Formats: sequence, C-alpha cells, structure tokens
Amino acid sequence: MLGILFNDRECKELDYVLRKELDEMLLDLNDSRLDGDIKTSIAKRYKVIFRMYARIASPKELSRYALNMRSYR
Repeated sequence: MLGILFNDRECKELDYVLRKELDEMLLDLNDSRLDGDIKTSIAKRYKVIFRMYARIASPKELSRYALNMRSYR
C-alpha cells in the first residue's frame, strides 16, 4: 500500500482532474460510434478512476458519477 499527503490546494486540483477525466469517459461510453471492445476498456478505466475519486469526494458528489457498468459491456 502506498500513501501520499496532499495539501488542500493539491486535493482540490486532484478532485478537478479526476472529475474531468470521469466526464470525458462518460461521453465516450455514450458515443455510439465506438465498438464494444473499446467501451469495455473505457469502462475498466472508469472503474479505476472512480475508485480514486471515491477516496476524496463526498457521497453527494460521488453519486453523480456512479453508474451501472453492465450497460457499457
């Protein structure tokens, strides 16, 4: 297990970066032009980023990005 310390400003920046990445992946997952294999890869990455975001986000903010991953396989 690794640990890292962030000050408040760095934590806000990390929050911003993770939210933007999740937003971009949600757009890609909803893009009908992408095939299933690509969407599966994006969904796996989304899961990892989502877990990272869950460590710093409030439950209210987190609920915005929670989704049913079965619909993207």
